[in-house]
Amino acid sequence: ANETELRRTYAELTDSLGSPEELRPVVQAMAPRGVDTVIRAAIDPAVGAVLSFGLAGAPSQLLGDIAHRLIPATDRDVADQIRSIRAAPLLFGWRGSQPVDTGALAEVLLRVSRLVDDHPEVVGIDLEPAVVAPHGVSVLGAAVRLARAPATTDLGPRRLPVY
Repeated sequence: ANETELRRTYAELTDSLGSPEELRPVVQAMAPRGVDTVIRAAIDPAVGAVLSFGLAGAPSQLLGDIAHRLIPATDRDVADQIRSIRAAPLLFGWRGSQPVDTGALAEVLLRVSRLVDDHPEVVGIDLEPAVVAPHGVSVLGAAVRLARAPATTDLGPRRLPVY
């Protein structure tokens, strides 16, 4: 609840379990409350790099409520992607709940898209859960898969033009 309680609990743990040098405990802030989401990027052999977004949890997975966009994604792509899932109202204050920071969520989606686009050896990214709070996003679990860049069979350009 406060610094005094933290120090007391820390002392109790190190007294009963061993010295701080042996335990090497880590103290970190709790993740804020928000909406749990899933952000993924993967290489699809048919279309290339794909950015996926949905809410975390069984209902979204069972209903297939996941939005996909091609990489590289634009700010318009990710704004549309966030709003396109059926559970999107949960992000915008459904039934009086506090809206979450969809701007920060869009920024994370754009950064994942940019990472995969700039580094062909990154063949997969999973951010689950990424908790979108009223102010910011906290990624609680992350995995990145690296491999040799897959061969591209298309002859077209891989980047969007710059205007």
